[in-house]
Amino acid sequence: MTTSSSHDAPIRATGPAAAEPVTTPDVRPVALQYVLGLLRLALGWTFLWAFLDKTFGLGYSTPSENAWIDGGSPTSGYLSGVEGPFKDFFTNLAGDTWVDWLFMIGLLGIGLALILGIGMRVAAVAGVLMLAMMYMASLPLETNPFMDEHLIEALAIVVLALTFSSRYLGLGRLWERIPFVQKNRWLI
Repeated sequence: MTTSSSHDAPIRATGPAAAEPVTTPDVRPVALQYVLGLLRLALGWTFLWAFLDKTFGLGYSTPSENAWIDGGSPTSGYLSGVEGPFKDFFTNLAGDTWVDWLFMIGLLGIGLALILGIGMRVAAVAGVLMLAMMYMASLPLETNPFMDEHLIEALAIVVLALTFSSRYLGLGRLWERIPFVQKNRWLI
């Protein structure tokens, strides 16, 4: 026998099958929030790791000789090789100092915001913009007509911001209590 919890409202069928009420499954909202918190940490780590690897040339995506701290450009290698409909736009940006700084600040800021669970709305907007640009730079896609990980990650970041995932496994509850943040709700 299935019982509904305080979170589940019975769903009533209509018509001939309406004799037995149907209830929704018992959903564990706290467990879901912890899973969303883990997803937030995982996505945050991907941004923070990209920042660390490009800054110090840790040898994963960036060889040590191309490290940002040693004068390498975090954008020139990728953007100068862009093909497709936005080739001219991205190749013109490749290696520009202001583009390197904006990209690296974005990686660091989005990564830290997601990991710490602070400023999720700002991180979501910045993350979606950065991922949209990365998606545009990767066109045309080789393995799918339109869908790739950039779009999926962008959607995931939006979900994380909308579900207050920062309150679990993060500093979101403390962040929301700061008077300045309370007066400027867009900072949540």
